[in-house]
Amino acid sequence: MLQLPNHSRVKPLASLEDAYELCRQITAKYSKTFYLGTMLMPEEKRRAIWAIYVWCRRTDELVDGPRASLTTPETLDLWERQLESIFAGHALEDADVALVDTLERFPIDIQPFRDMIAGQRMDLYRSRYETYEDLELYCYRVAGTVGLMSLAVMGVDDSLPTAPWAQSNRSSIDPTEQAIALGVANQLTNILRDVGEDARRGRIYLPLEELALFNYSEADLFNGVVDERWRELMRFQIQRARKVFATAESGISALSPDARFPVWAALILYRGILDVIERNDYDVFSKRAYVSGPRKLTCLPIARLRAMVL
Repeated sequence: MLQLPNHSRVKPLASLEDAYELCRQITAKYSKTFYLGTMLMPEEKRRAIWAIYVWCRRTDELVDGPRASLTTPETLDLWERQLESIFAGHALEDADVALVDTLERFPIDIQPFRDMIAGQRMDLYRSRYETYEDLELYCYRVAGTVGLMSLAVMGVDDSLPTAPWAQSNRSSIDPTEQAIALGVANQLTNILRDVGEDARRGRIYLPLEELALFNYSEADLFNGVVDERWRELMRFQIQRARKVFATAESGISALSPDARFPVWAALILYRGILDVIERNDYDVFSKRAYVSGPRKLTCLPIARLRAMVL
């Protein structure tokens, strides 16, 4: 997976088309809901998002993947040097070919990529978060950064509306904060969905002071206890995640017109996972919360309407 530059490599890197196709296949396989949203984008933008997604996934797998036990701080140092090579226009692996091309087409800054690697460093030595503020920093690094990367691809609508009352509203919107909020909201949703899976790996991402607030212990969590304490704790967590999604919503109208529909769709679909958790009576230990295919299709007309009128 992760390689040092190998100047004696015999096999050539993938062609540009094959590299993008590889990224498409990986996105479609591992993030079906996200992939559906990308298919609503113009071709150039969706291909760029696939390239970014695959880099992010590969980064995440260094700590959470099948070979995570072999990852050290030096591994992440090497990964960051490979990132610098990509930004310099030099691909080292097949998927890098697509990302190099994406960086040539869109003005993406390297800092969110560095911040994401910093988030993986947190996972190397932390398996608990005492406060929400601690967790929020982690969520920014591993997911809010994705919002920043994607914003450069989505683009901002610089056109001014003709109505004077609309001009002042539009000009005051900078969607950067909202882009970060969408990434953070998605990560909070992931955390709530994956409580059981993370517990099996010895990790707790829910803030410990909030567990204590609801008199729910680490032992209860590791034993998968679903009682009224747990339900109240999860209601509290879901309410906060929905507030962060609401913050993200306020920036969508500032995006380029061709990006609004897919972003609305992705937001509605991902937020739908919270609804499923509620319908499962907050049992995230034995039930996987996911949005069904038919329900995904019913969300699309709503997303289209919101993209047109909001």
